[in-house]
Amino acid sequence: MAGPKNSRCAERPPAGAVSLSSATDLSPLLSTFLGARLAPGDRLCVALSGGRDSVVLLHALSRLAAAGRLPVPLSALSALHVHHGLSPHADAWAGFCAGFCADCGVPLSIERVSVPRASGEGLEAAARRLRHRAFAACAADWLALAHHRDDQAETVLLNLLRGAGVAGAAGMLAERPQPTGPALIRPLLDAARAAIDDYAATHGLSWIDDESNADTYFRRNFLRREIMPALTAHFPGAAPALARAAGHFAEAAHLLDDLAALDRAALATPDEALPLAGFNALTPARARNLLRGELLATGFRAPDTRWMDEALRQLARAGGAAETCMATADGELHVYRGRLYPVPRRAPLPEAPLRWAGEAELPWGEGCVRFVARAGAGIAQARLAQGELRLQVRMGGERLQPDARRPRRPLRKLLQEGAVPPWERGRLPYLWCGERLVWVGGFGVDAAFACPPGEAGIVPLWEGGAFSGDSGAQ
Repeated sequence: MAGPKNSRCAERPPAGAVSLSSATDLSPLLSTFLGARLAPGDRLCVALSGGRDSVVLLHALSRLAAAGRLPVPLSALSALHVHHGLSPHADAWAGFCAGFCADCGVPLSIERVSVPRASGEGLEAAARRLRHRAFAACAADWLALAHHRDDQAETVLLNLLRGAGVAGAAGMLAERPQPTGPALIRPLLDAARAAIDDYAATHGLSWIDDESNADTYFRRNFLRREIMPALTAHFPGAAPALARAAGHFAEAAHLLDDLAALDRAALATPDEALPLAGFNALTPARARNLLRGELLATGFRAPDTRWMDEALRQLARAGGAAETCMATADGELHVYRGRLYPVPRRAPLPEAPLRWAGEAELPWGEGCVRFVARAGAGIAQARLAQGELRLQVRMGGERLQPDARRPRRPLRKLLQEGAVPPWERGRLPYLWCGERLVWVGGFGVDAAFACPPGEAGIVPLWEGGAFSGDSGAQ
C-alpha cells in the first residue's frame, strides 16, 4: 500500500505543480459538470475508496472548492469510505483515507459493513449491495463516484458479453437518483484514465492499491488487463468509441423509461402496486420494459434475459388469487392479491430474541423499535414488571387482542384481514412479557396490557418497516 506522501490539498498548488487552469488539470471538466447540478447550500460527498481515481477526484474537488470555483464552498464537501473488511489491509486503507482527508480539510465518514461470504449472491454482489446501502444512508445531496471513461468502456463490454439489453449497454449513467439518499454522480465519466494518471503524477499524489485488482479471475480485471489492451492495439479508439456507444444506448434507454412511465400511469397511481391483469394485457415487449423499470426503481439491477422470460411466463399464468415469488440476487418479485410487488433484499432480523431492559430503542432490520414514555397510552408500565421483556420474530401460533371489545384471536387471521403480505409477516417485531404477547408492530398492544387513562405508559414505535408507525398508541 502506498503511503500518503505529498497528498496535500492546499488552496495553492504545491511547488512545481501546475495551476488550476492548466490544460493537464481536470478542473474545466469538473467545474462544468458540477456547475450544471450543484446549487448553493447543496452538500457534496465523494465516495473515497483510497484508490487512485477517488483520490484524484477528492483532491481536485477540494482545490476547486477552496478556490471558489464550485457552486459550493469547501465546508460543503465531505468524503465517505466504506470499510468492507474483506482485505487484511482494510484497516490500513481506512487509515490512509482518514489521513488524506485531514490533509485536504475534508471530513470523512467511515462506514463498516459485514459482507456475507455465503449469501448465495456472490462476494462481489454482496459487497456492492452493502456499499450502495451505505451510499443511500449518506448525509449529502450528491454523492460523487470516481468512474472514468475507461471504466465505462469496460462496463459496456462486460454488459454486452452478459447479453444485456439497451439499459445494460448504456453502462454507467453520469447521474442516477437513488430510491433514497443522495443522487449518484460521476463527474469524471468523460475523462480518460491517462488524464487521471497525469493529474496524479502532476500533483505528486499517493494512493492505495487493492491487491484483488491484479487477479484476472475476476471478469472486469480480465477485460482491463487482457482484452482492452489487445483491442486498443488494433482499434486505437476502442475505449472512446465504446463510451460514445454507451451514450447512444443511454438515450434509447431514456425513451424506454418514458414508455414505462406512460404504461405505469395507465395502470395504477404512483402509490399503488401494479395490477397483474393490466400488466399481462400489455404486449410482451412493453410488459418486459415495464417490469424492468419497476425492478430498477426499487433498487434492483437489471435482470438477465432468462430471468425476465421466466418471470413473464409465470406472471402470465398466475391467477388473481395466486401468491407467486420469483427471486433474484437483489430481492424477490411477489404476486399478492392480484398485484405485483418488487421487494429488495433487506437487512437480516435478529436470530435470537432481544432482551429489553428499558433502552430507548432496539435495532430491527432496516430500522428500530423505539420506546416512548407517554401517559395514558401504549403499554401500562405496571404490567411490564410481570416478566422478562424481549423482542423477537414471529414463531407461529400467537394470539392477540388489539380491541378489548373483541375476543383474543389467532394472529394469522389478523394478518390476513389486515392484508399484510406473506413476506412481511415474518418481519414484524413482537414484544413479549414472559409468556404473554404484549405488542405486535403494525397491530398494536394487546388489550390486557393497554395503559388506562392517567397512568404511566410506554408506546412502542416501529420505524423503518413497511407496516411501521405509531402502532402502540391507543
